[in-house]
Amino acid sequence: MSDNWIVQNLMRALEVWNEKLSEIWMLITQSPQEFKGGAIWSVIQSIHGSLQAIGYALLVLFFVVGVMKTCGSFAELKKPEHALKLFIRFACAKAVITYGMEVMLAFLSVIQGVIGTIMNAAGFGTATETVIPQEMITAIEDCGFFESIPLWAVTLIGGLFVWVLSFIMILNVYGRFFKLYMYTAIAPIPLASFAGEPTQNVGKSFLKSYAAVCLEGAIIVLACIIFSVFAGEPPVVDPDAAAATMVWSYIGELIFNMLILVGSVKMADRVVREMMGL
Repeated sequence: MSDNWIVQNLMRALEVWNEKLSEIWMLITQSPQEFKGGAIWSVIQSIHGSLQAIGYALLVLFFVVGVMKTCGSFAELKKPEHALKLFIRFACAKAVITYGMEVMLAFLSVIQGVIGTIMNAAGFGTATETVIPQEMITAIEDCGFFESIPLWAVTLIGGLFVWVLSFIMILNVYGRFFKLYMYTAIAPIPLASFAGEPTQNVGKSFLKSYAAVCLEGAIIVLACIIFSVFAGEPPVVDPDAAAATMVWSYIGELIFNMLILVGSVKMADRVVREMMGL
């Protein structure tokens, strides 16, 4: 590493960025069962199991309410085809509550496969690191004390921006995990609504929202791949330009690309919801 303080400051900021980008790459390909050693998942399983009893109680309630609203008279219940339809609905709703976690994990597994396919197709096993061009390092090291003063201000502001953007981005990815946990834990209650025809839209909306959270991972991976292509081709540095101009141009373009990535990660939820009509 260079002994120059300005170069070191930029390198430390980029190290944080590269570290968070690599962490995102790892988290996106990780399942909720593996996240943080599986300790959180075991708690979610316990909550899900406890709420299943409430889900069964709501199942009966929604079923009775649905029968009362959809049947004009008791005579309709005596019709074999109508009774069979109600029985199948009740049995399917009970199966959804009983095996809800398995169904949700199966869907998440499919999405993880989609993410893996995207990564393999793009040829990215890991995130590309962002580095400082050697020409810029040489130009900064050749600056005198007074010439370095404006560079200190530029690198301090630029480094601060990079730090803030790094943590905003990683917080959004952690937020996706929290949403996956919350959807899985509370699942038995909204899934019980499938027992009644008037209330089944609640269950449909829940499953569509859960699918949107899962698909966020694919959008985030696409955003990271696009940024990695940008990072693989660093900004062109004009060796004849003044050091301050060179550093300002490099940091400005770098932060602009980072803002695009962070904005894409933050908008992943909105993009998926618009795709699914939520």
